[in-house]
Amino acid sequence: MANLFQSAGLEADAPKPLAEALRPAVLEEVVGQSHLIGPEGPIGRMLGQGRLSSMILWGPPGVGKTTIARLLADKAGLEFVQLSAVFSGVADLRKAFEAARLRRESGRGTLLFVDEIHRFNRAQQDGFLPYVEEGIVTLVGATTENPSFELNGALLSRAQVFVLNRLDAAALSDLLDRAAAYVGRDVPLDQSGRETLIGFADGDGRYLLTLADEVFLAGEGLLDSAGVAALLQKRAPAYDKSRDEHYNIISALHKSMRGSDPDAALYWFARMILGGEDPRYIARRLVRFASEDIGLADPTALMVASEAARAYERLGSPEGDLNLAHAVVHLATAPKSIGVYAGYKAAMRAAKETGSLPPPKHILNAPTRLMKDIGYGDGYAYDPNTETGFSGQNYFPEGMARQTFYNPKGEGREAAIKAKLEAWAKARRT
Repeated sequence: MANLFQSAGLEADAPKPLAEALRPAVLEEVVGQSHLIGPEGPIGRMLGQGRLSSMILWGPPGVGKTTIARLLADKAGLEFVQLSAVFSGVADLRKAFEAARLRRESGRGTLLFVDEIHRFNRAQQDGFLPYVEEGIVTLVGATTENPSFELNGALLSRAQVFVLNRLDAAALSDLLDRAAAYVGRDVPLDQSGRETLIGFADGDGRYLLTLADEVFLAGEGLLDSAGVAALLQKRAPAYDKSRDEHYNIISALHKSMRGSDPDAALYWFARMILGGEDPRYIARRLVRFASEDIGLADPTALMVASEAARAYERLGSPEGDLNLAHAVVHLATAPKSIGVYAGYKAAMRAAKETGSLPPPKHILNAPTRLMKDIGYGDGYAYDPNTETGFSGQNYFPEGMARQTFYNPKGEGREAAIKAKLEAWAKARRT
């Protein structure tokens, strides 16, 4: 009887894609994740102790999540059952759980691997709980999204979260060596071509091997960097405007500017632009940053950020992107102060606590005779008419002790402001 290969017109030993042919057969062959599956890693220690707990594998595409789950089942002697949250529904889950229950009654355990587990809704995720708690299945979920945001707290409390690394250049180079050994000849790349191919893969081992397939088919001549670029289409950097990567990269941009590193800030800005982020969103963040992290240490920062945002609205992309880059560099190199930001927050807290207190009468306007008769405006000192231009009067509500909200540390232009505030504070005390 013809087998499946023959039915499809293929021989059993027909060539396989490298990504499939080089799929690890044992955990020790998995690259880049020794911090988890090595003898001293948490998963390695579990296996060494003869146990396996439910877990969530969180990491980018092509780093071995599915492979690790399959090999864990082999190592632990469990039946491997795979579902995809993209294609599976409630009926599929029920079937899997019922089969696992019957399997358990016959003395065999089940490792249920759920790919893209974050795509199940909250109710579906809750459906896993009794089966995990009873030990009917050992759940291994895989996700590219932050489990803290995408998975139920109840499910997270029953499964350990392990973070898989994006594959570094050394791990990807190891995969290229394995590909060469499998094919029986060197990958036709010179050193620059090899580095370019690894860069194109962007940490994704499966994608690297897919690209290597194309390189092997290109011929016998060695490809340099330019040759690789001409042969292959580089994919866009991983960036999801609505999910975790979006927040990670805007955070990186924000913190690079706060840390006064214009080069890193420009890099993350470029990553967002290349990833398809709306430049108007970046512009809004720059305007906020100018007040939140720079404030009066450089009052021109807000003007530069606001003008860059307006310039972008006039020009659009790509011309307007340069205006935003101008603002990124200005903000990164400006002196930093959170004096105004911290003062505003402190004032908001005080206002919530004392929001019913009226202003003192001496600073109230008195447009009518009645208001004057009851003391409105009585004793008000007009500061510009004083000898020093500063009266030192109290402007806080009666019954509220004076508080200091704005306390600049003296960076940039706030140095002169700090000196003024200290002089005025001294004058109030005398």
